Amino acid sequence: MDAGTTEQSLREDLAAAYRLIAHFGMTDLVYTHLSVRLPGDANRFLVNPYGFLFEEITASSLVIVDADGQPAQRTSHDVNPAGFVIHSAIHREHHDAACVMHTHTLAGMVIAAQEGGILPLNQISIEFCRDVAFHSYEGVAADDNLSERERLVRDLGKCKSMILANHGLLTVGATVAEAFYRMYYLEQACRIQVAAQSTGAKLITPSPAMVDRTFAQFQREEDKGMLVWTALKRKLDREQPGYRE
Repeated sequence: MDAGTTEQSLREDLAAAYRLIAHFGMTDLVYTHLSVRLPGDANRFLVNPYGFLFEEITASSLVIVDADGQPAQRTSHDVNPAGFVIHSAIHREHHDAACVMHTHTLAGMVIAAQEGGILPLNQISIEFCRDVAFHSYEGVAADDNLSERERLVRDLGKCKSMILANHGLLTVGATVAEAFYRMYYLEQACRIQVAAQSTGAKLITPSPAMVDRTFAQFQREEDKGMLVWTALKRKLDREQPGYRE
């Protein structure tokens, strides 16, 4: 996270991410969370108020919570500490993971129910097929199974994307922009795979050598997602400027 990043700029970025997740059809009504670490040494994070649709989130409505998901500010909004378990696990151990995003999308849940993970069926898919972690299902992620935190961190390793088996998708990033970029394109990879498999046609994949070459090309990109993030925020400023409030 840039040293000059302020709480207000993080609030606006995270509110923008909530609006965009809703815009692109990646919500599960009021469930799932996007979180971001606030500047400073204390473990404080911004998360959505529980029970709000993602399209309703604004910068000021986001709630500050501690590492256990408990409110760290005076607020009239409910929060869901149990729903923060996955996020707290990653934030506690990966301080470079400033932003954590978790979704329950149809395509993501379909792939999470399959063996094999992301297949190299498309250029978009290749960015993830060699760098996506896998975490086995352990029931509803809640605060009565805190030992799962250790296994979540272990399974994520150094990856920035993860498939939660029988559950959904997770991405992390040094910025909201990076985490959103990874979530958007991981979701696209899942949608491509579900659509391709549904045709019943024999699927073709590039050679392992070509997959390696293309994957390496993606790894050379700097400021991951910032170009599209800036464009998406311009879109929100035109169509949903209230996210900044």
